[in-house]
Amino acid sequence: MLPKELLEVLACPQCKGDLEYREKEQKLVCHKCKLAFPIVDDIPVMLIEEAEKLEG
Repeated sequence: MLPKELLEVLACPQCKGDLEYREKEQKLVCHKCKLAFPIVDDIPVMLIEEAEKLEG
């Protein structure tokens, strides 16, 4: 689980928008850019190149 303080300051590196934390999937999701950033060993990987593109 990511600390609340960290979640409050993290933003999408592409659009600087808000992220949704999906704890079960271990991802941070930007709905505007339709990207999901993985969380590996409790560390968010905020690289656009590493993000998963979401459908829809």
